[in-house]
Amino acid sequence: PGWVRLELRVHDTLAEAVTTDTPGTVAAGVDLEAVPVGVREDGAPWLLRILYSHILLAGATGSGKGSVLWSILAGLGPAIKAGLVDVRMADPKGGAEFGRGENRLFTRFAVDSGSILAMLTEARDEMDERLARMRAAGVRKLVPGVDEPLILIIIDEAASLSSYADRTEQEEFRKLTGLLLSKGRAAGVSVIAALQDPSKETMPNRQLFPVRIGLRLDEPTQTAMVHGQGARDRGAYCDRIPETTPGVGYVGEDGSTEFVRVRAFWIDDDHADAIADLYSPAPVITGPTEDYTGFDPDDLGDDDIPSDGYTGPVAA
Repeated sequence: PGWVRLELRVHDTLAEAVTTDTPGTVAAGVDLEAVPVGVREDGAPWLLRILYSHILLAGATGSGKGSVLWSILAGLGPAIKAGLVDVRMADPKGGAEFGRGENRLFTRFAVDSGSILAMLTEARDEMDERLARMRAAGVRKLVPGVDEPLILIIIDEAASLSSYADRTEQEEFRKLTGLLLSKGRAAGVSVIAALQDPSKETMPNRQLFPVRIGLRLDEPTQTAMVHGQGARDRGAYCDRIPETTPGVGYVGEDGSTEFVRVRAFWIDDDHADAIADLYSPAPVITGPTEDYTGFDPDDLGDDDIPSDGYTGPVAA
């Protein structure tokens, strides 16, 4: 004899939008391998591994991709402010979605194909330099710090370069992202790519993303493109997600055949502004600074001032 446990839900636990804490009320510590970005169907927190991972995010227009990305930024916020995470944003839509983070949350912000490719080239070079130092020191995995933070590259609307740019730019984009995806994890370089029309043409490196998130999609075949063949048979019904539940999706990870149904936090414009305001890293001071170690605030030279307070020249 044995036991079989059945869990029956009589209502949709993810039907209502879920909000996150107001920036500033969350704990300062951030686990880069378990960043809270929403809730799971069973009521548990939805935690995403950012460090040592790459994430593919796919969803139709209005499916909630922006909320997922802003939820990730909110969860990483204290680490961004502390200089432990260096976020670099590619926003081919011209900054409409993430422009509020330019020169604030993001150390790099690129909106056209040329600047995006330059940003990726710079990241590839930094990755190779890190790997060379790690190899010389006998280090297998980089532990992020202020001197060498986690480099997080977010590419919104990745298809604009993987499929819709000219052929030369497409090839360069695929080459650069392929290198970052295949070599970056150990060096503390993570990539999040978001797109709305998953296909072989728009996501040629799908197999290099250990974490895949499928929000609402238009066709059953698109679910297979994100999560692999047989995904719908195993419960990933991305094409059945209603338009009234943006942020709902199915998460699949390498090493598991199961999918987790989740909903990202709802982040409106005011909340996104608050995230950018609070978590922007302190500016780096590059100019000369004075040494005030011997400064005595009680000794301001008052004893040298005449009783009448006049310190100018005395008339003959």
